[in-house]
Amino acid sequence: MHIDRFVQEFAILAPAFLLAITVHEFAHGYVAFRLGDPTAERQGRLTLNPLKHLDLFGVLAFFLMKIGWAKPVPVDSRYFKEPRRDLLWVSLAGIGANCGLAVGCGVLVRLLATLAGRVPMFFLYPLLRMLVAGVWINLMLAIFNLLPIPPLDGSKVLASLLPPRAGASYAKLEPFGFFLLLALFYAGVIERVMVPLIVVAQKLLLS
Repeated sequence: MHIDRFVQEFAILAPAFLLAITVHEFAHGYVAFRLGDPTAERQGRLTLNPLKHLDLFGVLAFFLMKIGWAKPVPVDSRYFKEPRRDLLWVSLAGIGANCGLAVGCGVLVRLLATLAGRVPMFFLYPLLRMLVAGVWINLMLAIFNLLPIPPLDGSKVLASLLPPRAGASYAKLEPFGFFLLLALFYAGVIERVMVPLIVVAQKLLLS
């Protein structure tokens, strides 16, 4: 029974998670490319193929802890005309992409809900569950990446907005960011911050 439940959950969550992380990383690479950085394209990361973006530990973390990630798209700010400004846009691109997907999934949920009674439930119900999961997952990724902790996108946004010297000093915290995230996660701080925000945003999109 537990195995069946896991398989069902995996079938619902996996497509939504793969789409969310793929579009997130593609958005980073595409905006960087438009701003003059060809690094992602040269490394085959300017693609919507999820296999190019998967990180094994990020996938495992998602199904074990409900917070996951992909392999970061490589960005070389030396190609940018205005590195601080352009890095800000690149960092915001992934967050914006997830927000857009969350809104899109929410709209589709509302539209498909009007088909209840006219479309077989064996088809409609799993699709609705997948879209609701898409709302949650994309909101989770957007809010999680907004946290100003290296190497999350929020830290790069903050570093771009700080005065140059302060931003450079702040960026030096990146080697310690992963351990800080782990500490905050196990202390329950990230969950207490994120979950209420996700719940409120999800209600706004689905109500």
